[in-house]
Amino acid sequence: MWAVAALASNGEAAAPAGLGGIFGALMPLMLIFVIFYFLLILPQRKKQKAHTEMVKNLKNGDKVITTGGVYGTISRIKGNYVEIEIASQVKIRVQRSCVSQLRREE
Repeated sequence: MWAVAALASNGEAAAPAGLGGIFGALMPLMLIFVIFYFLLILPQRKKQKAHTEMVKNLKNGDKVITTGGVYGTISRIKGNYVEIEIASQVKIRVQRSCVSQLRREE
């Protein structure tokens, strides 16, 4: 019982942390955000920018792969759509953004 009273009276020795305590508590969260930015967000932006540039530079005769996995050759580009020939006399029309990548020559 006496020990509890003695500990209670010594409680005033611990001063409040103040602003430094808040900054110290938020520092790990800010560090995690910076790590996520450099490891996840920045590479994704670069990848998205490269894809947008590739889609903008599509031309007739390019061999492409769509997001659905369809292989073909661009036969016509009209506005926001491309016509892809997937077999002899078989053509499909898709949006430019559905072209996921240019196919390498095999």
